[in-house]
Amino acid sequence: MCDIWKRKDGLALHASDLDRHRQSIRTLGVKQVVLTGGEPLMNSELDTICQFFRELSIRITLLTTGRLLLQKAQTVATWIDDIIISIDGPADIHDQIRRVPGLFASIQKGIDAVRSHRPEMQICCRTTVQKLNCAHLRATVRAAKYLQLNSISFLPADLSSEAFNREGGWTKNRQSEIALTEYELCTLEDEIENLITTYQEEINAGFIVENSAKLRRIADRFREYLYNLPPKSPQCNAPWVSAVIDVDGSIRPCFFHAAVSNTSHLTLHEAINSEAALNFRSTLDVASNAICQRCVCSLNYRQ
Repeated sequence: MCDIWKRKDGLALHASDLDRHRQSIRTLGVKQVVLTGGEPLMNSELDTICQFFRELSIRITLLTTGRLLLQKAQTVATWIDDIIISIDGPADIHDQIRRVPGLFASIQKGIDAVRSHRPEMQICCRTTVQKLNCAHLRATVRAAKYLQLNSISFLPADLSSEAFNREGGWTKNRQSEIALTEYELCTLEDEIENLITTYQEEINAGFIVENSAKLRRIADRFREYLYNLPPKSPQCNAPWVSAVIDVDGSIRPCFFHAAVSNTSHLTLHEAINSEAALNFRSTLDVASNAICQRCVCSLNYRQ
């Protein structure tokens, strides 16, 4: 579902890029950093990057495919505060979607390795719902329990944006590989209702992060796409409480909106408060913005 791995420029975040932003990070009161990609565990400077944020008392979350978790277990246990692994379904479905035989089993070994160093490590998973796993949500919950994860969250696949290195967006053929047919949408709706009934206790306890209404909203996103219905924006304040920094230094208000500045020649504080960034935030109406209306992954942070 993400095409960032297809980048040809070979760019990566370097520890040396961060030091001049040290004071900006303090001034902005940054509390948490999410390391994502691509695959952040492929970054050869991961230890040094994490050390930089640790010195500033910033919580570090790792968003990973889990493929290198076994190999990097010691590094992860030393520097990372919590992990979110992309899990696409039970073992056979996950490996089919990722096109890597044995990946699910490898992830399990990686989780065990990390917890052998830090038994208390919070490790969660996120499942992107799409054509190949829409009938297997309950099995995915069982898989998360089998992996002894702390929680699981679900979100619908992003079909329409240019985020995640999709310049120009996906073609119709690519969208059809992920989107649901009318029959599959009915299957998903039944699966969600069965999930809510079967795992109400897990929903109430927060093991399944989404409540019943948010789970049902997953099917709504696919219905909007299938029948070309008017989409509705989720509650979100991401552009006002967070920022996405790309490896080329560009600053995005969130993963889905275009860059509004660049840290190549500005400090983080200057970039976030550039004229273009300030104008974006002052004029953005989440409820009516077309990109926000189709968003599948919102943030609604409350201190």
